[in-house]
Amino acid sequence: MTIWTPTDDGHADLSSHDAFVDGAPHNTFARLRRDDPMHWTTYEGGEDFWSVTRHADILELNLQFKRLSSAKGIRMEDQTEEEYLARRTFQETDPPEHSQNRKKVSRAFSRGAVAGFDAQIRDIVNDILDRALDTREFDATRLIARELPMRMLGTIIGTPEEDLPWLVEKGDALMANTDPDFTDFVADQMDTDEFRLMPFNSPAGAELYVYARELMQKKAEAGDTDGVLHMILQPDKEGNVMPEREFQNFFCLLVAAGNDTTRYSIAAGIQAMCHQPELLEQMRGDVWETAADEIIRWASPASYFRRTATEDFSFHSKKIREGEKVLLWFASGNRDEAAFDDPFRVRLDRPANHVSFGQGGPHMCLGMWLARLEVRILFQELARRISRIEQVGDHAFVRSNFMGGIKRLPVRITPA
Repeated sequence: MTIWTPTDDGHADLSSHDAFVDGAPHNTFARLRRDDPMHWTTYEGGEDFWSVTRHADILELNLQFKRLSSAKGIRMEDQTEEEYLARRTFQETDPPEHSQNRKKVSRAFSRGAVAGFDAQIRDIVNDILDRALDTREFDATRLIARELPMRMLGTIIGTPEEDLPWLVEKGDALMANTDPDFTDFVADQMDTDEFRLMPFNSPAGAELYVYARELMQKKAEAGDTDGVLHMILQPDKEGNVMPEREFQNFFCLLVAAGNDTTRYSIAAGIQAMCHQPELLEQMRGDVWETAADEIIRWASPASYFRRTATEDFSFHSKKIREGEKVLLWFASGNRDEAAFDDPFRVRLDRPANHVSFGQGGPHMCLGMWLARLEVRILFQELARRISRIEQVGDHAFVRSNFMGGIKRLPVRITPA
């Protein structure tokens, strides 16, 4: 039940979702960082790709958005041009188009705007903890980690509270489309070609499209012009409005990415508390300038992001050719011994230096301030209310090489 010793043999197939069912294959990442930091990776499901595994290299290449484009998709799976255009969000575009659409909603996720949620998040957290801690023994992912981002999702996009469990279920079916616990349409185990124009090849995308359309109709009828969804639909300075399909994809992105990444950061942090008991006392102290980022580093909820080369270039004496895929493995960069002393231990005073938010590049995580705030408040309140937490059964990871997270975490708590 230990979480500190990777179990892979050092030669895991990074293109396989099964290689990540026991967590990220960190022995393989360590070997690649040491011996082959720009590694040509075989992929039976499509075109082979380059794997970038060192922290410094990820930071460097993430800045080179003209050379390494997001406008062919951000996952390793190959898409036709028709599929790309049908599924894309502003996340899968490059500047200046990316910057223009991002600017429309960035103020809603700015540090100042997010700070205004502090009291509301704290109230939500304590309501969640009231229910969970009364049980004493429970699945921490389901009763705590899943609940907070789900309820904040309703606040951000303005949906009725009773709709939230359904929305999160559909978001899980998108992001974890390779895990049979979350979808009946497992992407790499069956023919999903009929859904190829849907986000993540999932029928859940079609359901979310309908929901988004109906939600905006209700908002228009009520004269509701507040919130992120209204912002993204505003014309740019040339008078162009985001097409409906692209708006629907943006809605799917908010539902899926806005929920899963924070959920799995919280779950990983709770598991770390179980195995490093000293963290509980530390979380009651003055560590929160750095602690949330350390928890997010430890979790690395997005395992990688893919880019596509727009020109030939050399890196680590390898020749990367125009059109080839390049994967930036955040999960590896966040365990790089050259960047982090004792990377397999959570140290809450560690200076923030992780790559989980896509640091430095134009695609830096839009929701990073909200994620940090949710993580900080959750652990502040949890540490205040318990005297002990322990893992009492086997945990389980999402079956995905894209979204890394603990989907089941049985714990027992002792109240303070």
